Amino acid sequence: MMSIMRKTAANARAAAKAATHERILSVAARAIRRSGYAGTGVADIMREAGLTHGAFYAHFASREAMLAEAAGEACAKSAATAFELAAGASPDKALATMLAAYLSKEHVEQLESGCPLAALGSETSRQAPEVRRVVTRHIKATVDLLARQSPDWGQPSAHERALVTLSTLVGAVVLARAVDEPGLSDSLREAAFKHLSSIAP
Repeated sequence: MMSIMRKTAANARAAAKAATHERILSVAARAIRRSGYAGTGVADIMREAGLTHGAFYAHFASREAMLAEAAGEACAKSAATAFELAAGASPDKALATMLAAYLSKEHVEQLESGCPLAALGSETSRQAPEVRRVVTRHIKATVDLLARQSPDWGQPSAHERALVTLSTLVGAVVLARAVDEPGLSDSLREAAFKHLSSIAP
């Protein structure tokens, strides 16, 4: 009986720790997209998560380890959104649906919950190898998802078109967020959508 109670208590502690870890990651994933890697401090993350600074090292070996996991969390959410959009549309409309959502005004305005590539791309080259590895995997997976929407998927042409599509999407959102003229921001998004739609098979 005591053994069962100890095991139950241990399981409860492990579940509580896992839930806390996920809470920290959720906060950190939003923070890095909102403030950038450099602007995301451990103390701020822990405070926003409702925890003490000292509790950090029960969950992460270092700030870099937290940033890598936070980048992974942000990338996973972005990938899930893209998969849901593709799965929810008919095969001939999946790519257009994904393009429209990515280049929407709502996405441009949702910095802390949007695509981490657009929010963090220019900073990533200066991050630790584990952060860059997470982002690289996400880029490759996104390129593959985009290529799968083409009837010539599996051919070099589909892969190359997907590379151009992702580069255009991310660049358009980065610029649309950067400018201080709403009209220009809209024009950047709309021009990118028009161009990408014109090269879609």
